[in-house]
Amino acid sequence: LSGVTRERFLRDIYPRRKPVVLTGMELGTCTTKWTVDYLSQAEGSKEVKIHVSTVPQMDFLSKNFVYRTLPFDVFVRRAAEVNHQEYFLSEDEKYYLRSVGEDARKDIADIRKQFPVLAKDVQIPEYFEKDQFFSSVFRISSAGLQLWTHYDVMDNFLIQVTGKKRVVLYSPRDAPYLYLSGTKSEVLDVDNPDVERYPLFVKAKRYQCFLEAGDVLFIPALWFHNVISEEFGVALNVFWKHLPAESYDKTDTYGNKDPMAASRAIQILDRALKTLEELPEEYRDFYARRMVLRIQEKAYRNDYG
Repeated sequence: LSGVTRERFLRDIYPRRKPVVLTGMELGTCTTKWTVDYLSQAEGSKEVKIHVSTVPQMDFLSKNFVYRTLPFDVFVRRAAEVNHQEYFLSEDEKYYLRSVGEDARKDIADIRKQFPVLAKDVQIPEYFEKDQFFSSVFRISSAGLQLWTHYDVMDNFLIQVTGKKRVVLYSPRDAPYLYLSGTKSEVLDVDNPDVERYPLFVKAKRYQCFLEAGDVLFIPALWFHNVISEEFGVALNVFWKHLPAESYDKTDTYGNKDPMAASRAIQILDRALKTLEELPEEYRDFYARRMVLRIQEKAYRNDYG
């Protein structure tokens, strides 16, 4: 959708809770200024912690990457190369920066604090109230890098400043087919899934979009997304709290810990399942099925389009 105003977004798009690509947004001078040369000199040689991987498909569950530290200017130049003169693991290794706060365990990512010079070039679309703001995550990816499929618990804008991305999305309703481990899917290759290992994955309805420089993708909370950087690119994610502030885990600095009530409900369910173990298998099966029906009856939505 082109040139969407704040009013139109809040009235027509936001309540539908579906992903939308917004084009023609006013994002500031970053879309023209952020060349490799400009980026590397703007923030100088401050150290950044990065992911380094020998394969394009990064897997957070098996951790098929290592963390390394580089001066920001060196990192930007390396991430923009395909083959490296200097490298950690292999000459065609991939790099990924996901900015974090000063203390990653306690502080959120905020481009205004971690990259103040670059922050001045960006005009973030403020389609939410100021007190809802949670974080602004600066991201830089090598060409070809693919991030694992996952969901976030907050709404966010993925602002593609330079480069192109392909984003594959799945509805929260398709969670049963995505083989989840926490917030992440075990299915790494969404284009050629291992159907013997993940037979239900074919049931998940795939949505796909391509982001050009200057595009903004609205990703509602709980929607799964898998991102490929088709070329070297710089992006900024802005997360905001659309639930009441007290719903969120206070220790969450990444925006991916389940809401407090959801965590408590899962703990209670685990206790209930433990209690069922006191019964013989035949009874356990019977009452487990009754519990599933009860959950469906009490908590499932029946108005999904």
